[in-house]
Amino acid sequence: MRQGRSGLEPDAITALAADAYVYGSPLVRQLSAVQACLQEGCGTLAPAPFNDFAHADGPATPSTHVPFAPADLVDALAQLDLSGGPVRLHVPDTDGAYYVLQFVDAWGNAFAYLGPRATGTGEGDWMIVPPGWAGTVPDGVTGVIDAPTSVASVVGRLACDGPEDMPRIRALQQELTLTHLGDRAHRTGLPATEPGVPGELRFFEELRVWMGDFPPAPADRAYQDRFQPLGLLEEGLSPYVSPRPGLVRELRRGLALGRLRVEEEARRLATAPAGPPGAWRTVPHLRDHNLDHLGVGTLGSPEWRIPDREASYLVRAVAARRDRWLPHGYEAVYAHTSRDALGHPLDGSRRYVLRLDQPPPVRGLWSLTAYDSPGGHLVANAEERYAVGNRTPGLVHAADGSLTLHLAAERPADPVAAANWLPVPPGAFRPLMRLLLPGQAVLDGSYAIPPIEPYGNRPGA
Repeated sequence: MRQGRSGLEPDAITALAADAYVYGSPLVRQLSAVQACLQEGCGTLAPAPFNDFAHADGPATPSTHVPFAPADLVDALAQLDLSGGPVRLHVPDTDGAYYVLQFVDAWGNAFAYLGPRATGTGEGDWMIVPPGWAGTVPDGVTGVIDAPTSVASVVGRLACDGPEDMPRIRALQQELTLTHLGDRAHRTGLPATEPGVPGELRFFEELRVWMGDFPPAPADRAYQDRFQPLGLLEEGLSPYVSPRPGLVRELRRGLALGRLRVEEEARRLATAPAGPPGAWRTVPHLRDHNLDHLGVGTLGSPEWRIPDREASYLVRAVAARRDRWLPHGYEAVYAHTSRDALGHPLDGSRRYVLRLDQPPPVRGLWSLTAYDSPGGHLVANAEERYAVGNRTPGLVHAADGSLTLHLAAERPADPVAAANWLPVPPGAFRPLMRLLLPGQAVLDGSYAIPPIEPYGNRPGA
C-alpha cells in the first residue's frame, strides 16, 4: 500500500487523525468558546475582555434562548489571561447563600472551585497564577489558585430567589472583581492561526497552534507526540496552508471518524438503560477526566478519577461536546427524564404528580424546572413560575413530611396542589432537577428520584 511522506500508510494517518480529534477537540472547543465570549458574548452574557466578568441580568426567563438555562441561578463568566502575570479575584460575602466559581483550563478540565462546599461563603481574595509562577503572594490574600494553562475560564453561578432577590445579586456582581497584578500586559486575544488554511483543515490548524501555546499535562505529552506525522507539532509556517491532496483526504476522513466516535459515546451515555420506566438519568462522573491538576475545592479520590488515561480522552471529548462547563458531580448533579412512570412521553396536555417521600438529600439546593422538548427552553406562564424547590415559599408538605409536586399546564383548582404547582409547557416537555451539593446518597445511587406519575394513577390522588 502507498505510504505518505510521514512513512505511514493512508489508513494509519486516518486512524491517527481520528485519535487527534478525540484528544484535541476539547481544547479547540474550549478556546473557541473563549474567543466567542471575548468577541460576541456567550448566551445572554455580553462580550467582555480578558480578566473581566460578564454578568447575566437575572435568572433565565422564556426570552432566554439558551437551552436548559437555570431559572433560579444567575450566571457570571470571566475569561482569564495570565500571560502577563497573576490576577487577583475578590469574592464578596454571600451571607450563607449558595454560589460557585468553577475554574476550567484550556483543555476543559475543572481544576478549582470556590463556594460553600469548598471555601465557605465569606469574603476572600484569591490569587490566580500562571503555570510555573514563583512570585511573592501579597498580604491579605486568602489563597492561591494554580492555573494549569495561561488562559482559563471562571464559571460563576449565584443562587437567586426571583426578581425580588435581584438587588442582592447586583450588589454581589459589583463586588465580584478581577484585578491584573502582572508586570506585563496580558493578551487581548488568543494566539492567531495561519491564514489561508482550507476550512476542512481549520480544526487541525487550531489544534496545532493552541497545543503549542497551551501545553497539556506532562503525562499527556508522550501521547501527543504520536501526532507528529499529522503536522500537529510543527512550528512556524502551517503545514496545512498548501497540503498534499492525499493528506487533506486522510485528515478529512480522520476528522469524520473521530467525530463519529465521540457522537456514538455521547449517544451511548444518553440512551444507556436508566432503570424502570420514567427513571431519571444522571451523569455525575462526566468531569472525572481531570487526572493531573486538582486544586482548591476539587476531590482527587479514586471514585472521581478515570483510571485509564486514554479512556479519559474520550470522556473529556464527550463532556466538551455536551456541556463544556459542566461541574463535577460532587458540586452539582443534573437529573432529567422524558417519560412518566408508565413509560409514556411527558406531555403538558396531561397532568402529573411527583411525590417525594423524602426531600432530595442535598447540602445546597434542589429545584425542578420544566423545559419544552426538544428545544429545552422555558415557556411563559401566567404565574411567571419556572422552578420549584427547597427555596420556594409556601410549599405544602403532608403530615408524614412528604412533598407532592403537581406538574400541569393549567393551575390546579385545589389550593394545596396549586401551592405545589410547577407550570409545564402545553406540549412535550422535559423536566430537569438540579441537585446542588448533592449528598452521598445521590452520588452512590441509594437515593433515586421517583418517576413522575400521571395524575390519578396513585391511589388517593
